[in-house]
Amino acid sequence: MKISARNIVKGKVKKLIHGAVNSEVTIQLAGGAELVSIITKQSAKSLKLARGKTVYAIIKASNVMVGVD
Repeated sequence: MKISARNIVKGKVKKLIHGAVNSEVTIQLAGGAELVSIITKQSAKSLKLARGKTVYAIIKASNVMVGVD
């Protein structure tokens, strides 16, 4: 896979919840951190997503918020 995004994180699908139109995908990263993404249900089916499948979270955004305590 070649892609222009610079922020690519490998993980495994931990949880997948399908709604009527969208699917919520929870990706567990190395070290235990999790990312959650909302994608279309059709995309989830096309990618054949399932619990335990290795996937990549590809983050392409013009804005990234930073916060502190």
